[in-house]
Amino acid sequence: MGQGWSWSGFVDYLFNPYLLSGAVTTLWLTLAAIAGGLVVGFALALARLSSRRWLAAPAHFYIWVFRGTPLLVQLIIIYTGLPQLGLKLSVIESALLGLVLNEAAYLAEIVRGGIQSVPAGQTNAARAVGFSSAQTMRYIVMPQAMRLIVPTLGNSINGLLKTTSITSVISMEELLRRTQVLIQEKFMVLELFIVAAIYYLLMTTAWDFIQRRIERHYGRAHGDAAAAPVTAEPALEQR
Repeated sequence: MGQGWSWSGFVDYLFNPYLLSGAVTTLWLTLAAIAGGLVVGFALALARLSSRRWLAAPAHFYIWVFRGTPLLVQLIIIYTGLPQLGLKLSVIESALLGLVLNEAAYLAEIVRGGIQSVPAGQTNAARAVGFSSAQTMRYIVMPQAMRLIVPTLGNSINGLLKTTSITSVISMEELLRRTQVLIQEKFMVLELFIVAAIYYLLMTTAWDFIQRRIERHYGRAHGDAAAAPVTAEPALEQR
């Protein structure tokens, strides 16, 4: 057990390369999971919105399963269950796959909500001037939907920075796992957990700053678009 608070130990581990490397792993794991989750989530959102039941039903089932079960359970099933089916993944591959699949279910609902927030009249007007479905989504729907998607997406990234700690259960060498390893070696429980908490706080604070700038950008873009007169000519030029 620990023998009381150690300021020297706390300061030493505050700048420990082993923990800093774990924090870097947490960052790239978060970015990779969000990138993959957005790709899968966007496809799921479009499938959910489809009038074709053979597309909407599987997407709904996927979202129901992954939102309704804990990430911890999903990671263990992926890491220990898939090898029994002949698919053996490394710790990194299992952690990344689990995070992407789990995050995609939540991002799909965020994207779907953003798309559905755009009035149907906007889509009908785009079709009336000759836009294809892809052009309508790209130039009309998504720019407006992003105003609602971006803040919620930013909160998801903030949460995912901390959620990556769950991958420590399959021995992913991220920040929490490395903190636990040092605790077992040095018995500085409180000092090391506070150092880890500081690292997480710094990362989430940095992201909060970036998120606010992104939200201001999309808010300003929407304000400019709202102030501009709406005419059919620019739309026709896209054909």
